[in-house]
Amino acid sequence: MFKNIALELKNEKNITIYGPEKYLKNLCTSLSIQKWNSYHKIFAPFLKKYDIIHVSHQLSSYFHCKTKNQKKIVTLHDLNFLHENFSPKKIEKVRKKVNKNIGNADVIVCISNFAKKDFLENRNLFTLEREPRIEVVYNGIDFPVYKELEIEKFHFLKNKKFILNIGVMFPKKNQLSLLNMLLFVEEDLVFVTSDLKSDYAEELQHFVLKNNIEERVHVFKNVTDDEKLWLLKHCIAMCHPSLAEGFGIPPIEAMSFGKPIFLSKLTSLPEIGGDVAFYFENLNLIAWQRFLKKVWKNTIKNQKNSKKI
Repeated sequence: MFKNIALELKNEKNITIYGPEKYLKNLCTSLSIQKWNSYHKIFAPFLKKYDIIHVSHQLSSYFHCKTKNQKKIVTLHDLNFLHENFSPKKIEKVRKKVNKNIGNADVIVCISNFAKKDFLENRNLFTLEREPRIEVVYNGIDFPVYKELEIEKFHFLKNKKFILNIGVMFPKKNQLSLLNMLLFVEEDLVFVTSDLKSDYAEELQHFVLKNNIEERVHVFKNVTDDEKLWLLKHCIAMCHPSLAEGFGIPPIEAMSFGKPIFLSKLTSLPEIGGDVAFYFENLNLIAWQRFLKKVWKNTIKNQKNSKKI
């Protein structure tokens, strides 16, 4: 995120980027930089000199306060905590944190029309000092210019047909449904994730071992940009069966390579996939078998008909 901001705003003189030094030190930008410190949660005196504060996530632990004459923008990515199987106690904890960020906002930027609709429908859950202006600004990506690379650790995948899934291993991402699908198709499955330390990751691993599909499931953690592009280029399809999303960047990245994408019909994904994506009508086993028989095999065999954006 910091890199993209620095590139887009490289000629601006009155903007400061705030964040951890390890992410900021290699930006090579002329923008001002304010280094993160943990005590800024409760005391950030440098804020007073700014006319506008932009908090880039609704769950931020920073910049909950502002001065009388400042304007505050908050980016609202999602209210997924309302759609996940959280306990009432956890829902209330997250709601309070969101409220700390948006409660004094002048502008709330939603990353999809679904996120905006979800907020407006649940507006009564939040206590706001004023009625903020609400805008929709989609997440942006740079469509990659791909050049063929030899990546040693992916060498074994070159002659395999594999399905790609990119995302954290949380229940809302619904990767377990893809492992169920694997029992009915011949392709391999590649997961790209940032962390494997979760109860859900252990549940996925247990399923893999129980069904003897270890040789068909490949997990890569914290891949580089070049490695991700290689996987996007060489996969036969992107599957993203999430139960809750505020946006959905991986499907767009896959579409930029002309790959067929398979999405759930929940939350923001139909807005992102439009009429280009294929949609799972249901995610139970019987529906999977029906879908695979009617749609999957024909689509994979006829990838030349996939739309590229």
